[in-house]
Amino acid sequence: MIISVINLSGGAIHDEQLQRAIRAVNRQIADDFVPYWGFGARLRLEGKSARGRAAIEPADMRGDAILYIRNRRDPEFDGVHEATVAGIPYGSVFLEVSQALDEEWTVTLSHEALELIGDPEVNLLVRGPHPTEHRKVFHWFEMCDAVQDDAYEVDGVRVSNFVLPLYFTSSNERGGRNDFLGTLHGGRTLRSFSVNPGGYIGFFDPKVGDDVTFSLDDDDRAKARLTAKQERRVGRVQLRRLVSRD
Repeated sequence: MIISVINLSGGAIHDEQLQRAIRAVNRQIADDFVPYWGFGARLRLEGKSARGRAAIEPADMRGDAILYIRNRRDPEFDGVHEATVAGIPYGSVFLEVSQALDEEWTVTLSHEALELIGDPEVNLLVRGPHPTEHRKVFHWFEMCDAVQDDAYEVDGVRVSNFVLPLYFTSSNERGGRNDFLGTLHGGRTLRSFSVNPGGYIGFFDPKVGDDVTFSLDDDDRAKARLTAKQERRVGRVQLRRLVSRD
């Protein structure tokens, strides 16, 4: 799988900076992600052939999916994408959101890339326990949401932590690894279908007939992240709602 990265930041991120980040994320995918998951992708920086702020041409997309680097959400741009390269999986790194949350944009790039690899069509669900009630729901198949406040460095570039296959099972056996870093919070590592501080999870709840997001009680960092994305109508949850309406 080749993911075409297109820089639409208007000079906020220079191609030289982006190439360094892409190299680090490609190494993360090959060295850290693939050994656990058994599938992966390569990011590749492409050009932008069309003129104008929101212009896109099919020639810009030479891979199997697209990852845009953008300053902020522009509904007009999303409409142009759907009309021009409809059916091609895509994601966006919004610099405005990273700045609002005081996060490095390279962590967001890593996060979006891994989740685009894991569920390119944003339509995969895994049956698992409700986080607070004794019943089953259908969890989004997202690689980074639950641990998105945890990051590490690859070649001096900050990248996102991610969950491992055991996370999406009901097994919590002693010594099991549910995320790559295995970060301790309160003396415990991440539990299956659970969430670390600063992160959140989403699931479809048949009882209410809608998608629901969940974070830990009194987790201001996670709530700020959700609020920033909801106010700007960005993130994978937005894409999931677009898919569910189709």
